Amino acid sequence: MHERSSVGELANLLRNELNRYSPGEKLPSSRALVDRYRVSPVTVSRALARLAADGLVVTRPGAGAFRARPRTPAEPSGDTSWQEVALSADGAAVPRSADASGVTASLAAPPPGVIEFNGGYLHPSLQPERAMAAALARAGRRPGAWTRPPLDGLPELRDWFARGIGGAVTGAEVLISAGGQAALTTALRALAPPGAPVLVESPTYPGMLAVARSAGLRPVPVPVDPDGVRPALLADAFRATGARVFVCQPLFQNPTGAVLAPERRGEVLRIARRAGAFVVEDDFVRRLAHEDAGPLPRPLAADDPDGVVVHVGSLTKATSPSLRVSALAARGPVLERLRAIQVVDMFFVPRPLQEAALELVGSPAWPRHLRTLAAELRSRRDAMTAALRLNLPGLSLPHIPSGGYHLWVRLPEGADETAWTAAALRAGVATAPGRPYFSAEPPAAHTRLSFAAVAGEGEIAEGVRRLHRACEEVLR
Repeated sequence: MHERSSVGELANLLRNELNRYSPGEKLPSSRALVDRYRVSPVTVSRALARLAADGLVVTRPGAGAFRARPRTPAEPSGDTSWQEVALSADGAAVPRSADASGVTASLAAPPPGVIEFNGGYLHPSLQPERAMAAALARAGRRPGAWTRPPLDGLPELRDWFARGIGGAVTGAEVLISAGGQAALTTALRALAPPGAPVLVESPTYPGMLAVARSAGLRPVPVPVDPDGVRPALLADAFRATGARVFVCQPLFQNPTGAVLAPERRGEVLRIARRAGAFVVEDDFVRRLAHEDAGPLPRPLAADDPDGVVVHVGSLTKATSPSLRVSALAARGPVLERLRAIQVVDMFFVPRPLQEAALELVGSPAWPRHLRTLAAELRSRRDAMTAALRLNLPGLSLPHIPSGGYHLWVRLPEGADETAWTAAALRAGVATAPGRPYFSAEPPAAHTRLSFAAVAGEGEIAEGVRRLHRACEEVLR
């Protein structure tokens, strides 16, 4: 077999040879398969990934590939059809089901051999693993580390988040929450009753749309351009809907990467104040600014004396998906409502996790990690941008962000987004389709490509080469 032989041909050959091996028996090593069939390691990896997806092979990192054991017949299942009546008997005026497809697109781990351009978190090589491990060990030895924490969170951690917001925000106006998603859920439940409209940026983060819909809210889109949300359209949306909540990401917006322009910041707050509405500020990637970002604008909450802004900040994106520590900041009576809903939902964030977060951000390793991360993210962004422009000039990059972990790409005119996503996966690249980022009809086909969830620039280059093949397949 020559190098140019397809992954499919190799997968078929290996499938035909599986009967030579007993269930659970190890297959030849990848190196042996490379030598035997004269193909590249990438071809072998992708062929084994296909067999694993078919349930014929089990791959174990560091151990190799093994023939899968036969699946045991499933036990006879009961009759759950009664649930259809029970789940819908209260009527459909306010739907209670949740569509998590837009969220799972970036949470699900791709099959072995598939490059993860759909990821929403840092690759382990970018995470401060040693610093987090040391912080957790120190936290576990703190006196009282395993006792119940204050319901609002550790005072020192609340103060740290308040300093990060700036302005006149104090630790007394901060609640510690279990990650940004939980904080957004609390905020929307506190601010809008089921059935109410909520204004959202368009496009926007699918997880927030899922939270809103699962709470029975009606997301209403307000278009975003490279300078953030468009104030005139925001004012129109408030008047047309009577909404009392607007959710936005003013810094490195997901997915566009836009930063709300200085002249729009005050205007957005004034528009919301005139409408008697809250602004939920999701400040999720402030600590993922790139090396060339320059001075960052302050959070909207820092310039809000009237309690218009409910601020959400998080440590998760800059550390690990498992360090789910975030903060809700608000002024006025709404703070008590936020506190009550959070206590009912989750009681409190585990104290050892809060103590570990405090140890981490107070250590000398923390600023070093942020500097390293800023340089690495800039380098990866530039590598992906250059590779896309060289290999896929038909794709459009409307905005190159100076923060965050992904690029927002517009597909060629007439491209079928679903076909593109499927072709990319067949080529060995997992991408995030653009449709879930829109609460209404999208203006064009898009995809979001992450450069932070992969091992490095070499994997970025290989992933873009594979996307070139997928693009040829879809657009030919």
